[in-house]
Amino acid sequence: MKSINVGLIGTGFMGKAHALAWNSVRPVFGDVPPVRLLHLGEANDELAHRKAAEFGFEKASGDWKRVVSDPEVDVVSITTPNKFHLEMATAALAAGKHVWCEKPMAPKLAEAEAMLASARASGKAAVLGYNYIQNPAIRHIRKLLDEGVIGPVNHVRIEMDEDFLADPEAPFQQRHEAVNGWGALDDFGVHPLSLLYTLFGRVTRVMCDMAKPYPTRRTPEGDREVEVFDIATIMLRLENGASGYIAVSRTAWGRKGRIAIQIFGGKGSILYDQERMNELQLYVTSDRATEQGFRTVLTAPHHPPYDRFIPAAGHNLGFNDLKIIECRQLIARMQAQPSVSIGFEEGILIERTIAAMARSFQDGQWVEVPV
Repeated sequence: MKSINVGLIGTGFMGKAHALAWNSVRPVFGDVPPVRLLHLGEANDELAHRKAAEFGFEKASGDWKRVVSDPEVDVVSITTPNKFHLEMATAALAAGKHVWCEKPMAPKLAEAEAMLASARASGKAAVLGYNYIQNPAIRHIRKLLDEGVIGPVNHVRIEMDEDFLADPEAPFQQRHEAVNGWGALDDFGVHPLSLLYTLFGRVTRVMCDMAKPYPTRRTPEGDREVEVFDIATIMLRLENGASGYIAVSRTAWGRKGRIAIQIFGGKGSILYDQERMNELQLYVTSDRATEQGFRTVLTAPHHPPYDRFIPAAGHNLGFNDLKIIECRQLIARMQAQPSVSIGFEEGILIERTIAAMARSFQDGQWVEVPV
């Protein structure tokens, strides 16, 4: 069986997550070809060789272009800052490589559209790093919705909060530059949209407001203007007619990895929180009135693909396990098999929704999301 030869560009938090996923996907799932960690690219040779030794890559280059031009590489993982995604993804696709690119696609919609055109022209698999949709709990929520357990859905709320930018005394950093996008809207907002797309389909209309809690940040040269918005609040309408609401903040003290979903239907409700990612809450009106209340459902082997990791309920998966599942779904796309993933074709709908939200904020009115 021919191996899958992997190239990796970027070795930060997400670069390590990709390396762990590539190393683990065959031991976990067993039904994929052998994986060969072939060529790692970084900003300089010293860092590239050090990380290649840590991650287990055979080759290392201080120039990412050597990774995408390597004739042995089959697929390239791109885990660099957003502003580099366009050039790297299009180069990899033009070189005949499959692509696994971290979200969002790009800081500008025109760049994302160009990436989609490159993927279509190449005929290669091009998948985005939306690993939260791979959670067995999310898959079970989709099953409950498909089975009509809570009836027709009429309203959805999603809140995503973290506090890594909550300290007003923290210095200016790369995330505060407009070259990387709008801020929380596209850095965070794409995750709730990936969940909405997976569970319900596309968003059709949006009304957005954004806020900048700390207008300046300190640098060694003095205060510098923060060019992006760390808070965004959006009202929306789903294609099934349900109303919805998204709130995202990168300055929410005490929140570490919160993506709280509330789904309300005619016969019940479903609640989920990413900080308790191995459980969901279910309320159904079909219970006897004297016993009605939210029940806690713990993920277990009967919530696939939980069973590929652990044979017992309640023992819990983690963030990197979801990346392993995502890696398996990428391989399915590479093999032209059914895949639970968000490729460039689906991802562009998320990018167009983000662009509509930004336009809504600028114009101060509801905006239709183009298909």
